[in-house]
Amino acid sequence: MVPPESSLRTLVIDTATAACSVALIADGGVIDARHDEVGRGHAERLVPMIAELADGGRADRLLVDIGPGSFTGVRVGIAAARGLALGWGVPVRGYSSLALVAAAALARAPRPEVAAVLEAGHGEVFVQMFASAAGGDMTPLGEPVSLPPAEAAARIGTVPVVGSGLARLAGLLPPGEAALPDARDVPLLPAALTDLAPAPLYGRAPDAKLPGGR
Repeated sequence: MVPPESSLRTLVIDTATAACSVALIADGGVIDARHDEVGRGHAERLVPMIAELADGGRADRLLVDIGPGSFTGVRVGIAAARGLALGWGVPVRGYSSLALVAAAALARAPRPEVAAVLEAGHGEVFVQMFASAAGGDMTPLGEPVSLPPAEAAARIGTVPVVGSGLARLAGLLPPGEAALPDARDVPLLPAALTDLAPAPLYGRAPDAKLPGGR
């Protein structure tokens, strides 16, 4: 479903995973886009990618992937989006990496449900389930969580799986569809899922803890 602000030109920034991805979208279509699986080095690659876009990426609003994903990647994208929004005097909102992967998978192959899985720290995977209703609407089934592979597989069951976390589920589930978030797929997201606060969604508790376990 195309967000209601689709007539505005939107710059999408996605650096939450191994992919570094940007897109200019308007009227539900992609004007220009760049996508590269960089692994690391998002901070160095992101600004040149935006500059390569039509009109230098200038837009009426910004959307940024807030995670879950790489702690560094999530922060790089949000910092860049907030900085551009401040400089251009335009609003910035967020969306989830798991929701974008799920929306793209459902667009490619409609089905009642899909489980999005992305690599998390300590050998775990981020997992979130989504349901697809008639007319193409997509609804999250619960919040994103970080789980060990065996627990993730038990939660997913027989639901089709998509995402970059599949390698960690090898042997635990039938083969799925490997995928990373791509900024050009944002028009596939329901409007409600592109209106999140531009703050990190880490999907798991931080490794560092205050003294006393707080």
